[in-house]
Amino acid sequence: MTKLSAEDREDLENKSFAFPKQRKEPLENASHVRNAIARFNQVKDVTDDERDAAWKRIKAAAKKHGVEVGEKSWREIGTD
Repeated sequence: MTKLSAEDREDLENKSFAFPKQRKEPLENASHVRNAIARFNQVKDVTDDERDAAWKRIKAAAKKHGVEVGEKSWREIGTD
């Protein structure tokens, strides 16, 4: 995954994160999008509404960066 320096991360706008209020899971490139999906269920202290909004941002970023997402909903993550 492409690492963001602390300074680069601070420079990102809130809308650049899957969870903007918490500034969790940046969505700057394909690697970050894949990581956001993998770590989605690890984000603590967020509501289902915040997860719904984050999933929409992740799906949009995935499309932008050419990442294929098999799950239709964040509730499908980790279920096989």
